[in-house]
Parts: sequence; C-alpha cells; structure tokens
Amino acid sequence: MARPLGVAVIGAGYWGPNLARNFRAHPAWDLVAVCDRDRARAEKVVGARSTVEVCTDVEAVLARPDVDAVAIATPAATHASIALAALEAGKHVVVEKPLAPDSTDASKMVRAARDAGRVLMIDHTYCYTPAVQYIRDAIAKGALGRILYLEFTRINLGLIQPDVDVLWDLAPHDLSILDAILPGGLAPTRVSAVGSDPLGAGKACVAHLNLDTRDGATVHIAVNWLSPTKIRQTVIGGTHRTLVWDDLDPARRISVHDRGVQIGPSGPDLRERSAVSYRLGDITVPALEEREALSAMVGEFAAAIREDRPPATDGIAGLRVLSVLEAASASAADHGRPVRPRHVNAENGDME
Repeated sequence: MARPLGVAVIGAGYWGPNLARNFRAHPAWDLVAVCDRDRARAEKVVGARSTVEVCTDVEAVLARPDVDAVAIATPAATHASIALAALEAGKHVVVEKPLAPDSTDASKMVRAARDAGRVLMIDHTYCYTPAVQYIRDAIAKGALGRILYLEFTRINLGLIQPDVDVLWDLAPHDLSILDAILPGGLAPTRVSAVGSDPLGAGKACVAHLNLDTRDGATVHIAVNWLSPTKIRQTVIGGTHRTLVWDDLDPARRISVHDRGVQIGPSGPDLRERSAVSYRLGDITVPALEEREALSAMVGEFAAAIREDRPPATDGIAGLRVLSVLEAASASAADHGRPVRPRHVNAENGDME
C-alpha cells in the first residue's frame, strides 16, 4: 500500500480541531503538524504526549518535505495568501469555506493550482453527507420529477462573526449543497437578497436569499444568527414528489412525500382551469448511513491527489459559490435589486 500522505493543519481555532481529528484518524493521512499563531491553542488540539509537531510559523510548515498537503482553517481574509504560498511550495491544498474573501483571489488560487499541478479543494462539508448524496441521486434519477422549488432554512442563536455577515457565514453551506445536487451545478440566472441588522452589529444578522435556476426552479435561503430555535431544514418540491431533509432529526433525516397539488388543465373552461386536486400518497423514510462527513471529505482529498484528478468539491465549485455570494451582497446593498451573477469559466477559473 502507498504510504500515508503527510498533512499539516494551519489554524487551530473553531474548525481546525475537527480537521485535525479527521486527518489523524484516516488511514490515508499522517497528521504531522498543527500550526497556529497561538501555540497554546495548537498544543490543545494536538494533546499531550503526541508525536504531531506544534508550530507557529507557516513558512516553516511549507518548507517541510514530509508535508504533502495543508488544510487551511484560518480567517477568510488569509485564505488566498496562505493557499498561494502553499501551492508555490508544491503542496496540495484544502481550504475551509469560503475559498477566498472574493472571486478575484479565488481565481488566482485556481490558476495557481492548475499551473503547479496540485489539488485545490474547498471543504464544503455538507456535500459529503449521506443525506446530500441521497438527494443528488434522487434528483438525477428523476424520482422527484421536475424540480419546482427548493427552500433552505438555516437559523440558530449563533456566533456573530467579526469578519463576515450572516449570508457569508451560513449561506455557503446551502449554496454548496445546491451546487452538489442540481444537474449542471450552481448557475442561477438571477440573485436577489435582503439583510437586516436589528442589533446594530454593523453587519446583517438576518438575511434572505432568492435564486432563479436555469430550469425554472426557485430557491429561497433563510439564514439567521438570532433565532432561539435551531433549524436545519430543506424542502425540495418536484412535480412527482417532495423531499424534506431535517438534519437535526437522526431518526428521520430524509422523508420523501408522494403528495402534491395539481391544477386543472389549460383551456377555455374557467372552472376546469381553476380546479385544484390534492394527491395524498405514501411517505418514504430511507435508511441512511450515519458517518462523519469530514472523514469522507479528507478521504476524497487523498483520492484526488492519488488519482491526479479534481476533487468533488474543487476550486471551481468554491468559485461558483463565491460568485453567488458576491451577487447577493450587491443585491442586498441595493435593497434587494436582482443581480445576474458572473459566470465561472470551468476551464481556467476566470469570471465572465
């Protein structure tokens, strides 16, 4: 068997410990270092009596010959500079979302990875959950019929981030899910968003994002840092069935409802056109594997490196999400005026 790949986690704050734990446990990886400006914080992640090295110097990590790849879990504003330095040093890179603070920096990262012949991956964790993989397959097989609408609710009493608003903090999860489950990926024709700051925090704490897809479906995403109730729910309505995903209900994460509404046929008869019938069929609850999505993500990172191929959530996927986030910010700044997001060129990472 091939030797495990050496990896260093850069950033030991909120997400870094989760990455370190999964790299440490995965047979494809050898966690050799955890790097953070706060040495005590990195030591806490590594634990006592560990052979994993603790350091505070990113340049020293990138100079190590036993580091094949780095996982970047630092503030978003630093993602591009660290990733570009790592790619220049010949390292493969996985980055916590968002890929970069803007699409200009993200495009530079995509081009640098291509030129260096290295893997650039975005940690869109939800894309590696059994639930999202089930939804993607159900849509691809036509089990739901033509998709009419998708509703995402992601609200909780959350941490108000110092560097991003609620849209940039929470909506990337749902946008990455859309990119994974929609045929052709995330490519909306129009984006509109509104946000509010009822606390006077200086950034939106409550926001609503609406997208129109190329196939005529509508998407609504509600995100909120101020809700006392935590909700993680997605409803996907199709012409045949409706799928409900409740990520907080392990006994019934997904339910598929053979229920719907049908209006009368088009024609001259007003009574026929206005007639509404309801279909009340069975509810199916599929059995899903319970496993940590991050473990699947680090496994995909290793497989992409070994097989010299793009990972399932590559830099282009991160760019597509950034394109929509930038359009949403522009719309929210203009009181919800619809904005057409820029197209991402999948060949070279340019924004068009």
